Amino acid sequence: MRFKKNIAFLSVVLQFATASFAQYTIRDPKAIPLHGEWVFAMDPNDVGETGNWYREDAPLNRWNKVTVPHCFSVDPRYQFYTGTAWYRRTFPWQPTTGKRVLLHFDAAYYETGVWINNRKVGTHEGGYTPFHFDVTDFLKAGTNTIAISVNNNTWRTGTIPGAKDNNQPNDPFPGWINYGGLIRPVYFTVEPDVYVENVKVEATPDLQKGTATLKIKTRIRNTTAQANAPKITFRVEQGGKTIPLNWKQQPGSSANQIVVLEAETALKATDVKLWSIDQPTLYDVQVMAGTDTVRTHFGIRKVEVRNAQLLLNGQPIKVAGGNRVVDYPALGSLEPDWLIEKDLRLMKEAGMELQRLTHYTPSETVYDWADRNGMLIITEAGNWQLTPRQMDNDTIRTKFRQQFREMAERDWNHPSVIAYSVGNEYLSEQPAGQRWTKDMIAYARELDPTRLYTFASMRLNIMPKKPEDEASQYCDFISTNTYGNHAAILKHIHALYPDKPIFISEYGTRADGSNGEAGQVSHLEKFLSDVRQLPYVVGASWWSYNDYLSRHDGTNPDGTRPWGLVRHDRSKRPLYATHQTGMAPVTVEKISWTPGAEGVHQLRLRITARPDFPAYAIKQYRLKTGHSTQTIPDLQPGQTTEIILPIRGFDKTMTVEVLKPTGFSILTQTIDLTNDTRTSNR
Repeated sequence: MRFKKNIAFLSVVLQFATASFAQYTIRDPKAIPLHGEWVFAMDPNDVGETGNWYREDAPLNRWNKVTVPHCFSVDPRYQFYTGTAWYRRTFPWQPTTGKRVLLHFDAAYYETGVWINNRKVGTHEGGYTPFHFDVTDFLKAGTNTIAISVNNNTWRTGTIPGAKDNNQPNDPFPGWINYGGLIRPVYFTVEPDVYVENVKVEATPDLQKGTATLKIKTRIRNTTAQANAPKITFRVEQGGKTIPLNWKQQPGSSANQIVVLEAETALKATDVKLWSIDQPTLYDVQVMAGTDTVRTHFGIRKVEVRNAQLLLNGQPIKVAGGNRVVDYPALGSLEPDWLIEKDLRLMKEAGMELQRLTHYTPSETVYDWADRNGMLIITEAGNWQLTPRQMDNDTIRTKFRQQFREMAERDWNHPSVIAYSVGNEYLSEQPAGQRWTKDMIAYARELDPTRLYTFASMRLNIMPKKPEDEASQYCDFISTNTYGNHAAILKHIHALYPDKPIFISEYGTRADGSNGEAGQVSHLEKFLSDVRQLPYVVGASWWSYNDYLSRHDGTNPDGTRPWGLVRHDRSKRPLYATHQTGMAPVTVEKISWTPGAEGVHQLRLRITARPDFPAYAIKQYRLKTGHSTQTIPDLQPGQTTEIILPIRGFDKTMTVEVLKPTGFSILTQTIDLTNDTRTSNR
């Protein structure tokens, strides 16, 4: 969402584990982290609050030591525990007048209660979205005690995600583990009495003129009793250089202690560099309001749907993707920086670049990585197979809106986020599903009208007869979870919604099917032969990138669901290489090999930008051999070029790689130099 820098900052020293802190990025550079050692206790009978476990004088002799961020579900002692757990620690503090202290949680799963110095601060519901409390009045000089209760019981019908109310066996919980605990960073920030609470950046390019319009909405919270609307100034930088801009500011709208101020400016064509998956150019903006400064980044790009195509910066784009379940051995739902880097790099190099990652919002570090390295993401909140009664329930609707708002307000400056999804696999042909889709998209558009909207439907597979029979009518593009019979189903969906592009939000097969891992490979090959005949399919996201643990029906006795290109430990299956080759936007083919004098030969290769799927413009790609790297001429989908490589020596084979402008290796191919055939990395 933002980076913040306080001009006047409270100097305080907290004891925390440096190694733990270093593994988890906190975007605010002045954050005071509460990482490191805490004490921890289980509360299966929910007696902690009535038993005063939060009090400073509560006995701690039976509490265990843990390191926060912490997922208690991966501790063998608590692996199957569902219920309340408690965390406690002390910290020193020296209050400063004229400052507000906020306690931030990047996420805690699922229901959270907070006490400081024997007093209850507040509660929050929702396991994957950020929240904070103003704790200024709860702190004291000297040693302070913080106690936090976290309940991971989402096997109930009123939580999101949660159990269904359909009275079916083996259907208590969604298909992933209810990993509990303080799963993401916890930290303080110190703010002025009047501070910037949020910034929304809207950067819209004029593709014809090459210029761009930049709008910034700044939400300011005034905690004083006096009216105070500070003057706002801005600084925009790209590549370390400040861009001179003239801003027009509009009168703000206010409600209680909050005022929203809007400003607008124009960027000249010479200052505009578009963001895309291969040229992910980012801009930094500083918003200075009074004594407060907030910093965030943004990208300039335009995402549209038109004539059953997805357009990025005015050009059609068709890209593969994958669903990533946040699950790793001994970490559960923890996402240290190294794991995010490992996963997203593997996904990028496998050709996974347009994806609805999962059914909940992951760590913001995921989106920061996607912004820097070029990914297109559809982010989803909450509704995983809610029943019609649940979707019509006012309380559940309120909880969903809250979680969606928390997600959107965190992520709306990320250029990688191109769309929001309002749910997955609910009964979208029934009246309740229709109402949910229409109402939640309308609500979401009020928050962020700059994104596209969709949901992942499984009901299009039952062949509705008319477009109004199913809630996809309300979406900007179709998202369908389709497993098998792809060609027939996709053709029918296109007949229903001929103007809407189709994104296959889930497809795939498990590695433990009748044909084993080889069955995954043949399934993907058949899928590609079907989809490449369908020009309105703009994306296909394999379920799933990784194996994961589950207690859902159909899970193996060892607790795994083996759908992945990679296993739970991220070792690659044969499917990984097949997906990488099949989803590369270019093909490499040997034309000829000509022996030369003195051991210098010529290899002639044909490079083709795929015309069908995936398909998008190829710019500044490179071809790498063991001896050299050569730039591939820019290609539009379907175009071909030839490259002649000088070859020295008498090797029978040669390996070539295709590199993106961002440096990712997306295709590795072994060329047979002894005849006119070729072999691939499969």
